[in-house]
Amino acid sequence: MARERSLPPVLQRMWGLEAVPRRGPRPRLDLATITAAAIEIADSEGLAGVSMASVAAQVGLTTTALYRYVDSKQDLLTAMADGVAPPPPEPGGRHWRDYLALWTQAHRDLVLQHSWVLSISHIAPPLGPRRLLWLDRALASLDGTGLDEGEKVNVASTLTGYALTDAALVLSATEGVPEFDEAGIEGAADYGELLVGMLDPETYPALSAAMRAGAMHGVEGWVDDEDFRFGLRLLLDGVEQLIERRAEKD
Repeated sequence: MARERSLPPVLQRMWGLEAVPRRGPRPRLDLATITAAAIEIADSEGLAGVSMASVAAQVGLTTTALYRYVDSKQDLLTAMADGVAPPPPEPGGRHWRDYLALWTQAHRDLVLQHSWVLSISHIAPPLGPRRLLWLDRALASLDGTGLDEGEKVNVASTLTGYALTDAALVLSATEGVPEFDEAGIEGAADYGELLVGMLDPETYPALSAAMRAGAMHGVEGWVDDEDFRFGLRLLLDGVEQLIERRAEKD
């Protein structure tokens, strides 16, 4: 017997699938308005500032009344993770590689603009309407490449993971890492010099050689887009090779 599946109430509201009660007063607000208010608080105060009480005050409700629209803070965070996403860039006839470079950059920039997303956004298949629109556009850009549908999804997932990971590294560098602060590390060069003194060449031969050769000097690009673009080019090169292998089989 097939297992019955149904969306949680908050996702039903996000998709407009929740049944509208025929009786009683019409709701004064909607989930989108409440989500926007919560995002505004998170942007100005961080995720710690988001509570059912603070969001209720922001939209002019009592905390008790807010539960008419959102069942829990977790549901609110679910709505925020999807609601913060703007419309994705449109393929617009771009070559798949150009589009996915733009798509991944936009994904990463979104996280840099709303750093709190990292605390609630997981690398998992999306269920919200906005994030699924991003996935749809990525898949659409790969039409005609010869990749099967599963491969297209894997490409989008890999690029999403890269965008989130790179954004996390940039934010850690710009916002400070306690261990680095205590060690007096202010950039990539300091990090490399510290490792030179720490690493045993016999245990870490390749890494030690790289640090002693000054690999981290001039790479203050922890917060530089060139580092991001370098990694992105590597990933897209791999996708291109996969497409070429598929073409050779046909």
